[in-house]
Formats: sequence, C-alpha cells, structure tokens
Amino acid sequence: MGGNPGGAGGIDALVRDDGRVHSAIYTSQEIFDLEMERIFHRGWVYVGHESEVPNAGDYRRRTIGRQPVILVRGSDTRVRVLANRCRHRGALVCENDKGNAKQFRCWYHGWSYDDTGRLISVHAPEGYDQTLDFAGNSLTEVPRLDSYRGFLFASFAPSGKSLAEHLGRAAGYMDISIDASPAGEVALDYGVHRTKYHGNWKLVGMDGYHPTVLHASMFSLRSKMGQASYQDPWEDASASATRHLDNGHVMLDLTGSRMHNLQEHLDTWEKVEGGPEYVRAMRAAYGRERGDYLLAQMGDPHMGVFPNLQLIGSHARVVIPIAPDLTEVHMFPMRLLGVPDGVNEYRLRRHEFSYGPASFVSPDDAEIFERTQIGMMAEADPWLNLTRGIRRETRAADGSIAGRITDEIPQRYQLQAWKDMMSEAA
Repeated sequence: MGGNPGGAGGIDALVRDDGRVHSAIYTSQEIFDLEMERIFHRGWVYVGHESEVPNAGDYRRRTIGRQPVILVRGSDTRVRVLANRCRHRGALVCENDKGNAKQFRCWYHGWSYDDTGRLISVHAPEGYDQTLDFAGNSLTEVPRLDSYRGFLFASFAPSGKSLAEHLGRAAGYMDISIDASPAGEVALDYGVHRTKYHGNWKLVGMDGYHPTVLHASMFSLRSKMGQASYQDPWEDASASATRHLDNGHVMLDLTGSRMHNLQEHLDTWEKVEGGPEYVRAMRAAYGRERGDYLLAQMGDPHMGVFPNLQLIGSHARVVIPIAPDLTEVHMFPMRLLGVPDGVNEYRLRRHEFSYGPASFVSPDDAEIFERTQIGMMAEADPWLNLTRGIRRETRAADGSIAGRITDEIPQRYQLQAWKDMMSEAA
C-alpha cells in the first residue's frame, strides 16, 4: 500500500478492536484495488432479481466490482451471468442496460453469441481455416450463481463458501421484504432510481445515529402530519436496535418500535385503497401473529447484505463502487404480488417521498457522503471514532449482536468482516 497506512500490521492494523478505523480504507486507491480483488471478485455479490429476466432472451447489464457482466435468461430458460466481453478482442457485446435479444453481437469484428453465451458466428470465417473452436470461444460464464427466494448472487470464485453460508441468519430477515406479499413473492419491475456521489462505497451503511440530525426536515414534516404520537424509532429510548447478523450483514432493527405502533399502521391501511383487503390477506396467509408482525414491518427489514445489497423501505438498493471516491447507487422499488393495486401504489409513493430524486432522504445522504470524503482528506489525525455503544453490546437470543439504535454496531462489524476478507490470502 502506498505510504503503508497500516504500518507494520498492514490491513489488520487499519481496523482496531477498540472501534478506531484508519480513514485510508475510504481514500486509498491501493486499498480500493484490493477490495475489488478480495471482496467483489472473490465473494458473493448481488447481481439482480429473477423477476428482472422473466422470459427467454431477457437481459440486464450489470457490474460485479470492476467487471461488466450480463444477467440473462437463455432460450433454455436457465439464468446465467456472462462476462460482457467478446472473446476476440475484448469489446463489450451488450451495451443496452436491459432488453430482450436472441444474440449479442460485438460491433468491432462481428462475432455473435446466442442468449446462452455460445459463439454462433464470426465475420469472414474462412480466415480461420476451420481451426476456430466455437465452443471454446463462448462468452465466459461466472462460475457460481445462486438464488435466495429470487434474489440472485454471483461469485467469480469457482469454489468456497456457499450462498447459504454467506447469508447465514441474514436470510431470515430478508424474508421481511419478501413476505410483505401474502403470496410470498416480489418483483423488481418498476424501474430504478439512480444516484452517484463523490465518496466511498462503504459510507452507504446502516447508521441509526444520523436520521434525526441529517434528515431533520423530514422529521419536522412528519410531526406536522400528525405522526408525533408514534414511538420515535430513532431514539435510544425506543425499542429499536442495531444488530450484527453474520459475515458483515447488519440491520437497523425497528421491530420493537413498529410493534408498539402496530395500531397506527393498521389504521393507515384502513385509509389506503385496497388496504383492508391487504390486511385480511396477510393474516390469512401467515396467521394473525405473523401477519401483524409483517404488517408492522411494512416490508422494510432496513438491512445491509454485505457487500453491495441493502433492503430498505420498499426497495432493493445496490451499491456500485467505481473508485475510492466515486460510488453509484441504484434503488429498485419492489412490487408485491397478490395484493390490490392501491397497496403497491401507496408503497411506491412512500418510496418516492424518502428515496426519489427530489426526496427527503437520499439527497441528504449523497451530500453528506461527499462532505465526509472531502473531510477525510485532512490527514493530520487520520483515525475515525466508531466507538458509540461499544460497552453496551449484548448477545440476542438468535445469536446476533445487538445494541441501541444509535450505536455503531453496524459500522464496527461490517468493517470487521471487511478486514477478514481483505486479510485472506488468495
């Protein structure tokens, strides 16, 4: 590493057990390069949802770390992740963000591939004198692709920890998003909100300490809208918690506050078109206790699945690192299957209120991430303080590590997982 910011201890010395973190992990190009190799090109990375490619030939252009890929459902109905790179000279073969195609064609020399990645034709084939191995020059398939209830994860590593092992107990909390549907299914087919900020990808985290400060305008508006009677889930006096699950997966667990406010949530659904039918369908599908729990959660586990997926509000958020100081974020609203149209309409409007281009949350976040990145360039004392709540951590009944909602458990334990992955030799 340039300047060796970790000193003799290297990567291990950058994240201390006492909650201190060296700002080089957010600013160093060399550390960013290593993240691409050891986290994004070796571990499990979220690439999309099965509902985005429902039909043969449907594709989405995606990125894993620095590597461009194509998420595609082939004519054989199998979903694959293919390297978006012609086997001839390396040019892109897919340039549109999404669509349906029977083949992908390189515009440089005309090599063409079918929707399973198989090379099917080349320009002026006589020049190869029948020596070109078509099968051996097909698009490269990412070695491993697995799904959790429709959420697709890929890994460039041909072997290693399974997706189930990677997700651990986080999978059960992902269910909160999916089981917000009485049919137990969601679709990510509403489109996407995109934003880009000049800051590090790890700044997009589960932080329960900032909402009442950074998003004060939203909280003021909520109070004026008559919601002040709620138990505020963002105060330490509430029943909310921060939680570390496994392998760097973390959440802002608002369950306690939401269950306290259950009647208010039920009253809201009474006013939404199709809301009463939705409540009845949820209780019929899951039983009264589980149904009310899911209704209180509103499909929002408010969790981060390390390294690049977050399930927040009613959307799936994908974090795309571009450079140490440049990140793109894509937010995909989730549509619930098996519910009246008015329910999805209500969820979409709520999403736009908090996370749309002119909303009360996302623009604040992007702005503060940029200010943070600029501030970290002051290196007189490069150590950051992530110690809030470090002496009041507890072990919950499900084995997770929990603290109060403003505690920095998510930051500390995500970075511990980061350190573990960054310290692993090839």
